[in-house]
Amino acid sequence: MANGKNWHEKHSEALTFGSRLADSVAKGMGSWSFIIIQTVLVILWMGLNLIGWIYHWDVYPFILLNLVFSTQAAYAAPIIMMSQNRQNERDRMQAQADYQTNIEAKKEIEALTILLNKLEVDKLDKIIKMLEEMKIPAKD
Repeated sequence: MANGKNWHEKHSEALTFGSRLADSVAKGMGSWSFIIIQTVLVILWMGLNLIGWIYHWDVYPFILLNLVFSTQAAYAAPIIMMSQNRQNERDRMQAQADYQTNIEAKKEIEALTILLNKLEVDKLDKIIKMLEEMKIPAKD
């Protein structure tokens, strides 16, 4: 490669702040840590609203909690889709790089095959020449 960078480094450098942020959000939301933390927060939210003695900010059936989840989903879905689209782009770039590598390897293998065939033919020609030189002239 002329500049010493592979496809992954080139792609990573081309990402904007928004792209990096979307990838980070998608990575975080797709983790067990996020699921566990969110589950604990939902249980706390429901528990505090069910057994709260003084203040219930979201009484059963937890309309505010549903609004929070709807808002989270409304933002999360397009962010995750942006990240998936970039992953598809990365996969295409990797496939193209793999294809180029395969083409170059094929050309090298073909060149080596031609060279080996030429060496084989040259060896056979030399062996035939040696055999002809060794041939005893026929006596009449």
